[in-house]
Amino acid sequence: MTERPFSPTPGSRLEASRPRNPVWVIAPVLIFAAIAGAFTYALKSADPSRLPSALIGRPVPDVTFPPLEDLNVNGKSISGFGAKDLSKGKVTVVNFWASWCAPCATELPLLIALKKQADVEMVSVNYKDQPAAARRFLDEYGNPFSMVGVDARGRGAIEWGVYGMPETFIVGGDGKIAYKHIGEITASNLTQKLLPAVEAAKQAAKEAGAQTPAVPK
Repeated sequence: MTERPFSPTPGSRLEASRPRNPVWVIAPVLIFAAIAGAFTYALKSADPSRLPSALIGRPVPDVTFPPLEDLNVNGKSISGFGAKDLSKGKVTVVNFWASWCAPCATELPLLIALKKQADVEMVSVNYKDQPAAARRFLDEYGNPFSMVGVDARGRGAIEWGVYGMPETFIVGGDGKIAYKHIGEITASNLTQKLLPAVEAAKQAAKEAGAQTPAVPK
């Protein structure tokens, strides 16, 4: 008598235990591997600006950064800022920094140069720092920022998708993130990336303004 090969009854436990389509099993692994590969490539190529950012072209996160305590310039208190301050029709550079970050000190003269050369407003976020140390940092290295916010717990940086200090964003006049630079600004990437990105954002803001119909008086 010939034995028939065993076949589980549809709906049985053995049938339910059969492996599902392997594509659904390995898809998350492949996606993770692709993202990890992008990070590895960016780090090995010494160009962290190649790291992906999901925020490019999107409005800045709705986060408000309170002012740095007792920060004054020429007797005037420097305020913090929020998303509404970055959507008033002008291009703004947003820099995340900390007094304990050595590259932040190295790049600050270049941020000052960027502000002068591009004639652009510049604001910043002081990340997980002591107020006194942050004020000393700005006194020593210079303060090109018209507004300085504080991210004491780092929650705002998470919303902005910040990987580490320093990072710099260029925000268009429409309040959307136009460019993100990860890591220290150097003389080379200032000329090749930051300045062109600021000019491109300015041109986009100008064109958007020209297309906006005038409001009748």
